Amino acid sequence: MSEEVKRRFGKGGHGLSHLKTRWSEQPKSTKIHTDVNGKEEPAQSCEEDGSGERGPLKRISAMWSSFRRRRHDPLTDLAPPPPPSDVSREPCYASGQYFFEYLVVVGLKKSKGGNYEPQITYQFPKREVMLRFQKEEEEKTLKAITLFCFPEGINWAPLTEYHSETFSFVLTDVDGTRKNGYCRRLLPNGDGARPPEAYCIISKLACFGLFSKIFDEVEKRRRISMAMIYPFMQKLRESPFPAPGNTVEIKSFIPESGEQIIKLTRPLDSWLEHVSFDTLFRCLSDYEVMVVFGAAVLERRIVFIADELGTLSQVIHAVTALLYPFTWQHTYISIVPTILIDVVSAPTPYLLGVQKRLLDLVTDQSADLLVVDLSEDRQETFLFSLGDEKDILPPKLQAEMLQALKERKENPTVEEMNSIVSEAFLQFFVKTVGHYASYVKRGAAADASGVFEKRSFYKAIDSKTTRHFVKKFIMTQMFDLFIQEVEQRHTGTHQGIFHKKIVEYQEKKREKKPKKH
Repeated sequence: MSEEVKRRFGKGGHGLSHLKTRWSEQPKSTKIHTDVNGKEEPAQSCEEDGSGERGPLKRISAMWSSFRRRRHDPLTDLAPPPPPSDVSREPCYASGQYFFEYLVVVGLKKSKGGNYEPQITYQFPKREVMLRFQKEEEEKTLKAITLFCFPEGINWAPLTEYHSETFSFVLTDVDGTRKNGYCRRLLPNGDGARPPEAYCIISKLACFGLFSKIFDEVEKRRRISMAMIYPFMQKLRESPFPAPGNTVEIKSFIPESGEQIIKLTRPLDSWLEHVSFDTLFRCLSDYEVMVVFGAAVLERRIVFIADELGTLSQVIHAVTALLYPFTWQHTYISIVPTILIDVVSAPTPYLLGVQKRLLDLVTDQSADLLVVDLSEDRQETFLFSLGDEKDILPPKLQAEMLQALKERKENPTVEEMNSIVSEAFLQFFVKTVGHYASYVKRGAAADASGVFEKRSFYKAIDSKTTRHFVKKFIMTQMFDLFIQEVEQRHTGTHQGIFHKKIVEYQEKKREKKPKKH
């Protein structure tokens, strides 16, 4: 472990336990969870994700070169989250949710050595009534936040111009609770050269678009005075988080403009509100997206390269969303801080976002990697690859997806883009593995667990190329976890978007099938 890591996180680097990473910033994918009533809900919509999170959790710790996988008890996962502790004294609304846990301001402070190091200069609200272990865990979280707000580390100098940028990341607590970090970096008011600062909102809610709008209001107030930000954030924190399709109104006073009402509306269709596919398809052609998708489906090691933090975080979130109804089960870091760049040498699957200035450090570990350059000035997109990525997906189904993607308008809205893209990739899984339920055999008892008949499942596929793909896909951890959850469900509880699409597809096949006279 480097001396830089030890210095920042203490002996042994144990503060890095907070950097256990999965999809996640965002997000993170849109995994379906079954609630206690048997309904399925998107885990990555604006829902509290806390203790109900399933699947493995990745740990980057003192031995963070090894990545361990942990499964949760499915019965425990179905239980509702515990009520807030009296110690935390957090407000609780009818929905059981609030917009954010806290806002922190991270500034760059000049050290005695002359370097600029990120430090938290303000935290709102300050949680003073905590037990000792809670304080220790929060301190580790705050250290991790500074790391992700300024992943460049100490490579800073005062600036006279700096375009503000918005990005996000995910932290997973030691108890499995996932927190989303939404960050906006900007140059504070002033004359002459000065370092940028970052505003970071920590929330259990995954709604990038909504928090981006909140940052617009934060930045507007920052131009006037730092003191203008906190009354607005206090009003926001006191407001209940809206249900899908609903709007919350925040009253806020700004000098010279008077009292204003800020309306924050949550989209009616909350399935994909945490992700936008626009950046992904702006950076990559439709065919290049297919190549990346194929590598992700087979759980390979993928590194995305870009200069902008926002590009990295948005593209990786979008790629994980393409995997729905499956969830990326391995290491997932949308923006890799400089001091953690050695994570690229991990032998296990991962999705990583790396700033282009660190490209040389990535290419040193380029064996068995797919390295995707998202930069506008790139000469080629795939800097390194295994060479077989174009042959992963069945040709006929890939052609169908490419044709479906052509249906999008020239300048689609976010909702239109999300609808076209999600439908194209969802249909791919419907056509390849949508018959899974017929091959989960259950005992006579109503509550009996099922057994997945793997061999019969893939042998039932007529197409040779599709069968070849499915034989590889069912060996992945994302499919393994998906089918384990199906096995453990009771009959009739697997209703959801994926299931509805399967039913629609099977009905269309029956209608096309010639009738026997």
